[in-house]
Amino acid sequence: MSQSDPKPTATLSLADLPGPEVTVRRLRHPGRWVSGGLVLILLIVIGHAFAVGQIQWTVVGQFLTAGVIVTGFGWTLLISACALVLGVFLGFAFGIMRLSENPILRFASWLYVWIFRGTPVLLQLLIWFNIALVFPRLHIPGLVDARMVDVVTPFVAAVLGLGVNEGSYLTEVVRGGIASVDRGQKEAAHTLGMTPSQTMRRIILPQTLRLILPVLGNSAIGMLKFSSLAATIAMGEMLNAAQRIYFINGAVIELLFVCAIWYLAGTTVLSICQYYLERHFGRDAANATTERRWFSGWARRPVTTREA
Repeated sequence: MSQSDPKPTATLSLADLPGPEVTVRRLRHPGRWVSGGLVLILLIVIGHAFAVGQIQWTVVGQFLTAGVIVTGFGWTLLISACALVLGVFLGFAFGIMRLSENPILRFASWLYVWIFRGTPVLLQLLIWFNIALVFPRLHIPGLVDARMVDVVTPFVAAVLGLGVNEGSYLTEVVRGGIASVDRGQKEAAHTLGMTPSQTMRRIILPQTLRLILPVLGNSAIGMLKFSSLAATIAMGEMLNAAQRIYFINGAVIELLFVCAIWYLAGTTVLSICQYYLERHFGRDAANATTERRWFSGWARRPVTTREA
């Protein structure tokens, strides 16, 4: 090797530096082990109590797929779906009215929320079921003329009671969602020549739906559970069907566990659907962020002489 060749330079690391030896020790967390052990013991005690208690699990398995229970669960799903659709419709309608410049519409929306959010849902179900005592007949000239007791059946009363009550809560959710949309986007839409109704339908409401989607998922899960209140007005949903059975055979706890299993299955499916919907709309919202920024920036940019 000639003297002109450069000498290789050694690369030093922290391990090559002189110093005292460092021993890495894992931190001990005795509190985690104690709390985990207590929870495990509690679960074992509860599981043992249900296993050896006076519960005939064979009866649970027997009625889990019974025709009357499956049919009742079908009615439960139907009531929940119809009531949720009605609640979402009323929530958007009255939520938009809350932000209206018309004072009469704002007052009507406030009155609706004040009445139906301020009274128990069970009380509302009973009132709808007995509404014929207030309005004996439903008379719409040229359309319908019938007794109210024939129109408001237990199914209709359940849908109205649950849906109207849910709509009062969703009204405030929709109002908050609309108010959270950037005001600049409304101005940008007006600059492009959109009417207020077009702005609301094409710009505001799609973003509001993304914002309130988690709340709608929770509302669907809650509606499935609240539908059990329809049993109080003799609606033949699942809990009412289970009550009719255990009044005969006396297997009260077994039939209640059958209902619990079906409710858990339904809420689990809805939770999974909510997760994928949120992920889908979240991805769409992330992709649309750049477009909305460009949209607002384009509408706010100064107009040049050539464009004018």
